[in-house]
Amino acid sequence: MTGEENSELSLPPRSNAPQRWDATVAEAKYYWYDLLVNDPPVADFRDPIGRYQRRMQFALDATMEKRLLYLLVARERLRIDVKKGTSWGFFGLKLSVPILIGKDERKHSLQIELTVPFEATFKKPQVTLHDKYLALNWGSMTEVFSVHDLIQQFDTGLSFPSKVLMVGQTRDPAAKLAKGRHTAVNRACEEVEAESDCFLLIKRMKVAVDTAATDWSEEASMRTHVDVLEAMLIRHFEGEKPRGRSIIDQSTRAERLLTLIDTYQLESLIIDLGFKGADGFHDLVSEHAAKSRRHLLDCAFEDGEISIKPLPDDFRPLVELEE
Repeated sequence: MTGEENSELSLPPRSNAPQRWDATVAEAKYYWYDLLVNDPPVADFRDPIGRYQRRMQFALDATMEKRLLYLLVARERLRIDVKKGTSWGFFGLKLSVPILIGKDERKHSLQIELTVPFEATFKKPQVTLHDKYLALNWGSMTEVFSVHDLIQQFDTGLSFPSKVLMVGQTRDPAAKLAKGRHTAVNRACEEVEAESDCFLLIKRMKVAVDTAATDWSEEASMRTHVDVLEAMLIRHFEGEKPRGRSIIDQSTRAERLLTLIDTYQLESLIIDLGFKGADGFHDLVSEHAAKSRRHLLDCAFEDGEISIKPLPDDFRPLVELEE
């Protein structure tokens, strides 16, 4: 048993003063979850695409050791049309990439303006198309982009909302999420796989505490902060009775939330999922939450009642992500 888990077996004494928490985003990163489930389990490091896959795997593995939030997100299914070739514009390095959109594979093309990397020995790259990847061979190096990277990193004019399917925490010694073996997540992905690609949006949150309490032994742990944030975001995105979650899981989560609210005399919690520089991938929507790039939420706790009220985007300035 880890020290963190042991410290959570018994909560500290009840806070001697009410607390108000304010949670903002410190880091945010998208990972294409389907690549972990459906691509080769051991990528070939000798291949540029294999290196791309392994870098993603290593980065996601590292999150399993931390208490971070993840949002399982579905986006419009995209594939590169490997039956058609790319074409270059008359000037500069403007590349046209053919793609297929959605379940019905609607034909479209992306116009991306390339920049020659510092390490390149070719002025114009050799282009190789795969259904999910674009590889650019610059001579001394090869750049690899997934088809969704192209949407996120270049000004293509295409924009799709990201539909939140479920919310959870990354910390897991068995790393089931990073290995593509998380049963509940896989089940949710399977329900939408015909028309959507699934991603993990992983966020590290920073919580500021406003209280008159002076005994810092009563300060909440990171696990407590993330447990409360997870519970509130499940309510916001998945509703009061989330699909795919057992009655026991819902009951246990609700009981722990009420215990934490009482222990820390938590009066209110502001959750701000927005940040400066957020792109269209962060336009989040769900069956229970309206589309927003911000999702600035005012959570209130009073006499055992819990309420969540969206705040207007101009309620306060956006935060900067940490380096």
